[in-house]
Amino acid sequence: MTGSEEANVQRISVDQRYTVYTRKVGHGPITLLLLHGGPGCTHEYFECFEQWLSPDEYTFYYYDQLGSYYSDQPDDASLWTVERFREEVEQVRAALGLEQFYLFGNSWGGMLGLEYALKYQQHLKGLIVSNMTASIASYLTYLGELRGRMAPEDVQTMLRHEEAGTLDHPEYTELLTQLYNQHICRVVPWPEPVQRMFGHLATPVYNTMQGANEFVVTGTFKDWDRWADLHRITVPTLLSVGRHDTMRPEDIEEMGRRMPNSRVSICEAGSHLSMWDDPQTYFDALKRFLADVEAGSFAVSLV
Repeated sequence: MTGSEEANVQRISVDQRYTVYTRKVGHGPITLLLLHGGPGCTHEYFECFEQWLSPDEYTFYYYDQLGSYYSDQPDDASLWTVERFREEVEQVRAALGLEQFYLFGNSWGGMLGLEYALKYQQHLKGLIVSNMTASIASYLTYLGELRGRMAPEDVQTMLRHEEAGTLDHPEYTELLTQLYNQHICRVVPWPEPVQRMFGHLATPVYNTMQGANEFVVTGTFKDWDRWADLHRITVPTLLSVGRHDTMRPEDIEEMGRRMPNSRVSICEAGSHLSMWDDPQTYFDALKRFLADVEAGSFAVSLV
């Protein structure tokens, strides 16, 4: 990290006992707070934002949630709940002095963004939910369909290892890698910031809330469901999904129908990390959304 980057780092106190990492990038008038996925990932895979968002037009904040690599990592599984993370976001917002800003969340960060908006949308100018559906049940149903497209013997092999708990067996990890390369990030080998982020994954947080991997969801948020509450989010919202995502594109379109002031963008070449494998479509839609809201000309549409 350069000296100028270090100067923009602010460690924020949360829960009156821990600190979390934030770093300001850019100095433009349009401000975004970025919520990473995981749970337990880092801001590192968002480094592509620096290539696509001009520092003269945008200011955005990297933010590593509690338990993640650059923030405090307490050994207390009771902390890893959706509700506590939602309140953590509010503490970070207040400490950064953000009002009428854009909240961006990818994957688990998108879930967290929805939760934040349902309680605190008075602080938001807009919401971006990237690569996240409205319930874990919907996610699991689609994961089953995606895996069902594999050869039947490969599906049975994965299920056998999952039932036996042998998820580190090379036979299983090879099949999981194939799925990840199709549906998590289609740039193979994965870009260095993505590899670095996964190398820094906070597994205690991830395993507690998600489970063993993207296809085994047994954690504390497994019953999360906000379909019935989406209509309550009235701030301008961009819903983004990849055609090859682990989230069903049709589910994201249904979210758009239920949210009264939303727009849907589908990255036809993209997967779960569409900002990497279909960046032109991804960032064009993001910048168009931000520009339209800023100009007061936002209109609901399928982008």
